[in-house]
Amino acid sequence: MAMPILSEQVERSILLIRGHRAMLDADLASLYGVLPKRLNEQVQRNKKRFPSDFMFQLTLEEVERLRSQFATLKTGRGQHRKYRPYAFTEQGVAMLSSVLHSERAIQVNIAIMRAFVQLREMIGSNKGLARRLSELEKKYDSQFRVVFEAIRELMAEPEPKVKRIGFKT
Repeated sequence: MAMPILSEQVERSILLIRGHRAMLDADLASLYGVLPKRLNEQVQRNKKRFPSDFMFQLTLEEVERLRSQFATLKTGRGQHRKYRPYAFTEQGVAMLSSVLHSERAIQVNIAIMRAFVQLREMIGSNKGLARRLSELEKKYDSQFRVVFEAIRELMAEPEPKVKRIGFKT
């Protein structure tokens, strides 16, 4: 029986890397139900289909930043990757459907494309709202400044929270 594709899992896997919304090879492999090594083998066999704006390999600094952000490094021999991960942009994910032919791959690609579209719509509506807010701010006098500042704070992306581990002193 095939495992259902959860939209929340897809949405959590979309990251902002180098100014692009992208998904890591390990996250994609998990969704497709294959090992990252196998996914990357298929990509390497079809390298011409994945130009640099579709897929790029993370730098060592980016890998370290992700590791510290998500605490993904396990201890012990053979517990972590030898190679830097690849990130796939929306176009790269779409291109994966041409090299992965399973029924699961088709369903995963549909779910991912829907998540990217939904994300794009949310960002677009937020920009429209910010533009309209600026127009209103110009139109009304300073007595509403506090209200406009509060709305802008609500619209701003939240700062990532760092979860502290250990004992409180």
